[in-house]
Amino acid sequence: MTDLKIAIIVGSTRPGRNGKAVADWVVSRAAARTGADYEPVDLADYPLPHLDEAIPPSMGQYEDEHTKAWAAKITEFDGYVFVTPEYNHSTSGVLKNAIDYLYREWNNKAAAFVSYGSLGGARAKEHLRAVASELQLAHVRQQLSFSLFTDFEDFSVFKPGEQHSAAATVLFDQLESWALALKTVRVRDRVVM
Repeated sequence: MTDLKIAIIVGSTRPGRNGKAVADWVVSRAAARTGADYEPVDLADYPLPHLDEAIPPSMGQYEDEHTKAWAAKITEFDGYVFVTPEYNHSTSGVLKNAIDYLYREWNNKAAAFVSYGSLGGARAKEHLRAVASELQLAHVRQQLSFSLFTDFEDFSVFKPGEQHSAAATVLFDQLESWALALKTVRVRDRVVM
């Protein structure tokens, strides 16, 4: 087993959310992988108020305990699978807020995106790609998109089509490759400093 650790971040805290079921499916597909250890990280377990740090996150001088706890958790990982709903043509506010809390903790790591919504969450992923780029968070090409019309029964019971399993394998392969490569960049940067 490799020492790569990848978080599967549940990007919704809304009561009745579909994100937990989608993330659980991703976790179940990752369980048999040997290239990395995958761990679910539920934003519901990290109740962050709207960004309330006085100093910009890029400075890394966190004052609040909730920020320090969130930073410590995110630091543990070499990569991330962001599971996001699409709300109003974007990602959820709670996920964007959680991402905005930190900066260096995201740098030179890898990310993949899993989304769901009426159009498969496509616009949420595109917004997250721009945010990830600003954070020096390399994002892989492969993505997973789940439609509320075809992958959910009554818009609430997650029943994904079988075709998603093959796409998930490609997503994990790309993410693990990039996470491993970027780990060497982070090690090199620590040696140089």
